[in-house]
Amino acid sequence: MNKSRDLKNELTWRLLEVRLYAFVIETTAFDDGFGPPDEKPGPLAVGRADALNARTQQYLEVVGVLDELLPLGIKCNTSSTFAEGEFKSRQSSWWTKLEHCLHRNFLMVGQSVVEQILLSRLKIPVCYQEKVTSILETEDYVTLVTDRGRRVQSKYVIAADGARSTVRQALEVSFTGTKPEMVWAVLDTFIDTDFPLCPEIITFQLRGQSRVSWIPRERGMARFYVLLDGEITQKRAEDSIREHMAPHRIDFVKTEWFSTFEVKERIASTFVSGQGTGRIILAGDAAHVHSVNGGQGLNTGVADAFSVSWRVVAAIKNANLAPGAAVKLIRSYDTERRAVAQEVIDVAATLVRDTAHTAKQYVSTIEKNAGYITGKAHREEYYREKGTLVKCANVKAGMGVSYDGVGSELIAESEQGIWKAGKRCPDVWLTRIVTGEVVRLYSMVSYGKYLIFAVGGREGFQSLFKDICVYFTLLSKSSTYTGTNGQDVEPNGEASIFSSEFVTSEDNFVVVVRPDMYIGYVGEGDGWSEYLEQLYAS
Repeated sequence: MNKSRDLKNELTWRLLEVRLYAFVIETTAFDDGFGPPDEKPGPLAVGRADALNARTQQYLEVVGVLDELLPLGIKCNTSSTFAEGEFKSRQSSWWTKLEHCLHRNFLMVGQSVVEQILLSRLKIPVCYQEKVTSILETEDYVTLVTDRGRRVQSKYVIAADGARSTVRQALEVSFTGTKPEMVWAVLDTFIDTDFPLCPEIITFQLRGQSRVSWIPRERGMARFYVLLDGEITQKRAEDSIREHMAPHRIDFVKTEWFSTFEVKERIASTFVSGQGTGRIILAGDAAHVHSVNGGQGLNTGVADAFSVSWRVVAAIKNANLAPGAAVKLIRSYDTERRAVAQEVIDVAATLVRDTAHTAKQYVSTIEKNAGYITGKAHREEYYREKGTLVKCANVKAGMGVSYDGVGSELIAESEQGIWKAGKRCPDVWLTRIVTGEVVRLYSMVSYGKYLIFAVGGREGFQSLFKDICVYFTLLSKSSTYTGTNGQDVEPNGEASIFSSEFVTSEDNFVVVVRPDMYIGYVGEGDGWSEYLEQLYAS
């Protein structure tokens, strides 16, 4: 494998892998030009996932691929209910009230489109129609063999080889859960209808149940989810859609993809071999599966990738790791992502069961759990309004996924103002002290390094951990700054100086944001450096 690939390419690779297969890291076996194995016959052409939530869009912006995706999809931030021939309600507050977030919407775009863009960024080809047949882990390495006879030795393996994961089974990791007797028909289709077209997610109610949903898609396509009993056929699905949309007419002009989805709700007993201390890491469907409700499959897989990539790269490539740091890094992935996966499964399970009830109840459940659908905030988040911190209803975009309170070794439970360890880093607007230019935080950073914010100002701190950190000084709007000879400095290992409405003249603390854009530490004094010293030598 080419060891010179930058971290953006590392993550792009793994974002694809979390959907696809077992990926081997840092191995000379790939020097022959062959990439990781994928059992599938080729790249995904149609179907599968249909939306990127707000948090996933933040991840992809940091990685540098979101701008390419935005013009290919459509934005959707409204959920409606339709019954008895008319719209009964429209809801969008779970999106519009999101704070510290630019894209307050789903980006409706097919998984095949996302995968094509990620594939175009890879420097080594994917080896389709190749399956991992055996895997052996020792204290120092992992060795796997494929059905083409390839033998690969590596320091770590990320196994994202699906719900029937060969790797998970080889590890004898349990995959327990429930299997409600529910099967959904799924159609990607082009339609001709007199139904009022709108870029909204519409839940149709009939006879007191909510068994049909219409999802707007790119290219003028429509995605329908239809819950059926008995035999599942495309004709029965289309007939059910017609009945739910009455009195409006609908004709199915061209159906691009029809499939069925049997609901399963399962989670692996550990996401890392050796009960969290090993070298084989499970991600995506190999680690957790749940119902389609809420659009969590692809989004949770991308979050797994974003969470695991920086950890594995640090464990392999950072020569200054403290003793035991590699185990802490990988074990904390298991702690954090398994807790989130269980919560996602629980939310999706509640949603899928509510389809047997009224659309009003179904949408109410969405609203209560919107943090996982949009990006999350079921634990309280705040914004500052005229100097006062106000609780916000930041719930339904993936923005609610947080790691506080789960026992992670990489979260030092602490908070100041809008900054709380375990929460996502807020995407705040900042003003450059010298030029007055207003910039958004997530537009300035890239994946791979810690962000260190000296809130209230601090001199000299940027000399530590320069190889792994980018430094910022955040001042209040009323502050003046005289450091660095009055010059603003770009984020190249030294501090960039900004003012922010979220900083007061009394603030004096440091925030450590991890490479996955979650806050690891907030506090005064030298606690921030002690936090990093548990992993890295200064």
